[in-house]
Amino acid sequence: MSEPVKRRPYNSSRRRAAAAETRRAIVDAAARLFAERGYGATTMAAVAEAAGVALDTVYASAGPKPVLFRLLIERAISGEDEPVPALERDYVRQVQAEPDPARKLERYAAAVRRVQERLAPLFLVLREAAPADPELAALWREISQRRARNMRLLAAELAATGALRPGVSIEEAADVIWSMNASEFFVLLVQERGWEPERFERWLAETWRRLLLGEG
Repeated sequence: MSEPVKRRPYNSSRRRAAAAETRRAIVDAAARLFAERGYGATTMAAVAEAAGVALDTVYASAGPKPVLFRLLIERAISGEDEPVPALERDYVRQVQAEPDPARKLERYAAAVRRVQERLAPLFLVLREAAPADPELAALWREISQRRARNMRLLAAELAATGALRPGVSIEEAADVIWSMNASEFFVLLVQERGWEPERFERWLAETWRRLLLGEG
């Protein structure tokens, strides 16, 4: 009587790790190609080739092209391989936990610089493609509106410390921060005017402090 065939135990963690690595390769390849070629000229077949996977794998792992691009945007904002809700991000928690209003703005300026180093190249792609693609235009409006809501929360935190400059409302403070943490602002100073990102970060924190906080 022959011995029963021993089956290798199923290792779900190894399978998940392999799937995550494949997805990461796809997303990294897509980010590079979108930045180099633009949205319209980047095909899903080209992403598959650059990532070293089959085209079906790209669709199964990341979805169709608009979904893949959204994933890139969310990943750039979160700073993680997968999107993270705003209030669960490490830098948001650090900003919220900082009691000193000036230091709070410094921490947030540092976060903006790190986010925009990842996000600004995608913004340039999106700015070019959005006028001809309603889905991409809607994506950028959604991101912009989400930033506005989050800046309202930050401004309310500053107001709660009593640190806002007299005459500056929560709404005005939120709009000022919102306008200056945008990819457009980063692109203008860092990419078009040649500022070092670290200079941008220091200037942003100091400008917010001067515009928004009282002398005390």
